[in-house]
Amino acid sequence: MWPTIIRRKLATNASSTPSVLKQALQGTPPANSPRYATIAKRLVLLGRGSNIVNIAGRQGCPGYPAHVKHIRGVQVSFALSMWTRLYSSENGDLADAVVPFMGESISDGTLAKFLKKPGDRVEVDEPIAQIETDKVTIDVNSPEAGIIQKLVAKEGDVVQPGIKIAVISKSGEGVAHVASSEKVTSKPPPESSPAEKKTVTEELPKAKPSSPKASSRPSSATDAQAAQPSKSSVKEPQLPPKERERRVPMTRLRKRVATRLKDAQNTFAMLTTFNEVDMTNLMKLRADHKDAFFERHGVKLGLMSGFVKAAVSALQHQPVINGVIDGDDIIYRDYIDISIAVGTSKGLVVPVLRDADKLNFADIEKQINMLAKKANDGTISIDEMAGGTFTISNGGVYGSLLSTPIINPPQSAILGMHSIVNRPMVVGGEVIPRPMMYIALTYDHRLIDGREAVFFLRRIKDVVEDPRRLLIDV
Repeated sequence: MWPTIIRRKLATNASSTPSVLKQALQGTPPANSPRYATIAKRLVLLGRGSNIVNIAGRQGCPGYPAHVKHIRGVQVSFALSMWTRLYSSENGDLADAVVPFMGESISDGTLAKFLKKPGDRVEVDEPIAQIETDKVTIDVNSPEAGIIQKLVAKEGDVVQPGIKIAVISKSGEGVAHVASSEKVTSKPPPESSPAEKKTVTEELPKAKPSSPKASSRPSSATDAQAAQPSKSSVKEPQLPPKERERRVPMTRLRKRVATRLKDAQNTFAMLTTFNEVDMTNLMKLRADHKDAFFERHGVKLGLMSGFVKAAVSALQHQPVINGVIDGDDIIYRDYIDISIAVGTSKGLVVPVLRDADKLNFADIEKQINMLAKKANDGTISIDEMAGGTFTISNGGVYGSLLSTPIINPPQSAILGMHSIVNRPMVVGGEVIPRPMMYIALTYDHRLIDGREAVFFLRRIKDVVEDPRRLLIDV
């Protein structure tokens, strides 16, 4: 069998055979012995170029699992085993927590903060740190249940996917020693004895007494001029002390937003056009059916769904606003993905409503609530913000009366909603109060002319003021 073949090969070509193979084959174990697995591992170390491995591979490996037919199969099996244990270290008791994959367009991130410290107990998939990227905040989860032994990285470090940031002990061994060593406080130095104090006092040189003549000597003219207040110092502005200022590094999300908005100003020929909308009918529709809507769909009926449906209708009437310039070409999209700008404590994010032209009022309200909650919780994913052909920004929720929104690249236009204010309007020859809203459309004038922009806003105005148009498509 194959041990006999290998021994014959050793006898004929002993000079070229590695000594580790001779030691591995000394003494043939029984066929059902687990030592065959050890022999197979040692044979794998010889590599593909060995004739002995080729001979053993053709004969098979008795006693080894049935699904492994030859030595090369053993080698592949080990490679797969090592690849699947991504988080494990060489020690079976320790596991490494590493930075996960963060997205196709994200190569690194900033370690914002650790949620756990050395000595804390963690469970499987429990977040132990947060990575802040240009778009979202990603959690680093624990690969194993155990106790955090040590933190490898520091808060504020720039990390890439696969970088180790913490070591977790499954059994908790070695953690107590680390914690106790950190708590060691330095003892105060022992006080000197009276004899030592006396010796030190005698060794110190005695200070010479100041001359009475020097103290009684009148000051020079230079000293007198220095004592007088300077006229130039009085005119200098009194700035607040530096202690009253705080310098905080910009988050990666804030830097990304700033870069994109500045790039939009440098790239697009932005122009804004305005109009005003009478919100009477849409607000009446909402008031009349909000209870039945909530009972049927389990979500409140808001004004945003009405504006999304109006924007979809306007984009279908003016498809150039849904397009984009790409080099010397214009890309016209036959789908409508509307981005909804959401302000969070960490910055502005724009989750996307996919295929908004196929959604009804209930679907729009459900998706907006779900995406807004994820954005505020910091759990929104990159896929949920990627793409988008048109953006709606509702500054009215914060009380904005009028604004000029900035285009969200690489889109070509953005609709700005504002607060609803009762203003005197002329209706049927009479001046009556009406809930009015200013709307603004900022567009790329390189692609969109003023005519299309004005027609777009007029379509928004018509649909919002008379939602029945959506039913009969006029």
